[in-house]
Amino acid sequence: MRSLWGSWGLAARFVGMTLVLLLLVQLAGFGVVVSSIERNARGQIARELEIGERVWRRLLDQNAERLRQGSALLAADFGFRSAVNSGDLETIRSVLDNHGQRIGATVTALFDTELKLRAVSETLVVPGLEAALQQLVIPMSAKPQGGQIALVGRTPYQFVLVPMKAPVVIGWVLMGFPIGQELLDDMHALLPIHVLLIAQARGEAARVVVSTLAGDQTDGLNSGSGQHLELRVGDDLLVGRELQLESALGQVRTVLLRSVGEVVAPFNQLQWVLGVITALGLLLFALGSGLTARRVAQPLKLLVAATERLGRGRYDEPMQDTGRHDEIGNLARSFDQMRVSIAAQQDEIRRLAYWDRLTGLPNRERFREAVMQGMEQSSGPSRSLAVITLNLDRFKHVNDVLGYALGDRLLQAVAGRLRNLVQAADGLVARLGGDGFAVLLPGVDVAAAQAMAVRIAKVFETPLALDDQTVDISAAIGIACWPEHAADADALLSRAEIAMYAAKSRTLGVQTYDATLDSTSNQTLSLLGELRRAVEQNELRLYLQPKVALGDSSVTAAEALVRWQHPQRGLIPPMDFIPFAEQTGFVRQLTRWMIDEAARLSAQLQADHRPLKLAINLSTRDLLDQEFPNRLAQNLARHGVSAQAFCLEITESAIMDDPQRAEATLNRLSQQGFKLSIDDFGTGYSSLAYLKRLPVDELKIDKSFVIGMAHDDDDAKIVRSTIDLAHNLGLQVVAEGVESEAILQRLRELHCDEAQGYFMSRPLPVAEFIRWRDQWESRA
Repeated sequence: MRSLWGSWGLAARFVGMTLVLLLLVQLAGFGVVVSSIERNARGQIARELEIGERVWRRLLDQNAERLRQGSALLAADFGFRSAVNSGDLETIRSVLDNHGQRIGATVTALFDTELKLRAVSETLVVPGLEAALQQLVIPMSAKPQGGQIALVGRTPYQFVLVPMKAPVVIGWVLMGFPIGQELLDDMHALLPIHVLLIAQARGEAARVVVSTLAGDQTDGLNSGSGQHLELRVGDDLLVGRELQLESALGQVRTVLLRSVGEVVAPFNQLQWVLGVITALGLLLFALGSGLTARRVAQPLKLLVAATERLGRGRYDEPMQDTGRHDEIGNLARSFDQMRVSIAAQQDEIRRLAYWDRLTGLPNRERFREAVMQGMEQSSGPSRSLAVITLNLDRFKHVNDVLGYALGDRLLQAVAGRLRNLVQAADGLVARLGGDGFAVLLPGVDVAAAQAMAVRIAKVFETPLALDDQTVDISAAIGIACWPEHAADADALLSRAEIAMYAAKSRTLGVQTYDATLDSTSNQTLSLLGELRRAVEQNELRLYLQPKVALGDSSVTAAEALVRWQHPQRGLIPPMDFIPFAEQTGFVRQLTRWMIDEAARLSAQLQADHRPLKLAINLSTRDLLDQEFPNRLAQNLARHGVSAQAFCLEITESAIMDDPQRAEATLNRLSQQGFKLSIDDFGTGYSSLAYLKRLPVDELKIDKSFVIGMAHDDDDAKIVRSTIDLAHNLGLQVVAEGVESEAILQRLRELHCDEAQGYFMSRPLPVAEFIRWRDQWESRA
């Protein structure tokens, strides 16, 4: 049912739901009507039976009054009184018969003053009549001219007794007649009520003696009493009311019955009329709802079709029904406005997708399409084209020092110079993103491309004047040509950028692509792709290389190093993945992993009462991250260790990339309690200038000087001078690269504080390091 309902359209659902609700309302109303009809019919029957009871008693009273008047007339007849006085029984009987027939009495009798039966009419011969009359006269004489119903034999009679006076009572006249079919028919003629007369003689069962119903129709009368009688006659139900008549010589009851079918027949006809009206109403409502739903659903279908056109990118066809002044019209106008807005946005998106908003130059995608078109249009044996990519030097420094607004103006000026230079050679200039640009030279070989690259480099020799600032700029330039260096556009762009990055790293200015520049690029990409998974799948390992205090040969600290245990390639050396992690920025995730593992190890060592200061190397990206100190403090707090248990090692090159931000980060780390160390000291060119400003605690002499101490006096002098300089500044000195006992002894003589190198131990896994430390200290 649910799937069927779900397959219906909106109009069908609207019509169906409306008809169902209307039908439910009509059924509820019909149920109320039926219940009201039943209740009203019962009430009407009760009222009619109550009226029938009064009418029935009235008929009985009228018959008694008629008998009473006839009896009084007979008693007052002079001839009859004379016959009574003379005792002429024949005359008395004749008068009784004649008078009884005249008034319709079937029983006429004369009693003397002592209530003895003198004579009785002979019009009706009923067994036991005289005995019954003799029993009735005595109680009736107590209420002269009163009526009495009595059962004579099995027939109910109505009697009256009138005294005959002349002027004293000389006798009693009694008249009566059976309550028969005629009286019941009169009652039924007056009211639509059936009457049953039930008699029960002494010692006998009650039976229906006369009825307005057929004899076999009274067999189903139930045994109820009072107002709860029912009689099933065919398909009709008769509801009855029983009247107990005051009778003598037995019981006489009257049952009044009213047909329920006759009462509800008009209501049933009304129900049929209501049913027809309901059916017509449903039909008309279905037609009206269908037309209304169609009026609503058809515009919605048109809107759906319009949205499908919008989804296919067709924005030129306007919406329909926008002229309507209802909700559909408002919706159509909203959709049409959305169509116009989306069309405008799509035009803007197309423009942004192929053009750089800042410089007005084509972007990378448009440049790529231009390269592909140039390859398709080139033909013949001399077909060729060249791509030159260039990246500005120190552009980030310009942004940081002079602001991003001036940096944007610098990019616009560079774009203008390149456009003026390249347009003369029918080339195309594009901005690839950031501070990267590209030049497309169709029909140009390697030599011509190199000549153009030299011209571009000379253009950058002239400083740019921006407001009151003069900015010297330079760029690393890479060259790749088709078809010599690549077979398709993507490979050509990639190899031009490889040449450009090689020029930047080698400070060559201009570099033409050579296959040796990216011979390991595939392996590098694979390693970088797997490096993120290595952190997630716990493939990295923590190694420790000890630092030995030269005063007492104790193991005071260790440098924490990361190793990659690749599941297929085995243990990968750090130099195979650390440099590329630094280039991609993933080195920050490696630093977080290293700090987390080192903090966990430090907490374990403190719990074992074997504390050890752990040295952790920081990269340039870590120093330039202003949130790094906060994250570092949160990590240590999570493991419950203090900053005093760690030494952070920073290279001079990391500091010199952005000295101000690096100095700010180092100050915050020092304030948190971390020990700071300058790693590879002596290999930079500005160490002494910043050494007095940086909050460092330790210098690590580069191993290139320490290893050469054994055979080079100059290296020994450098080491001695560095140690003296550090001690004069209040700093500790660590010498790394100690690979022999002689070098270790020489460092002791120079009062170096700590030593680190393969002579003591190579970097070891944590468990092996702990065993080595125990053995070393036991020997020491």
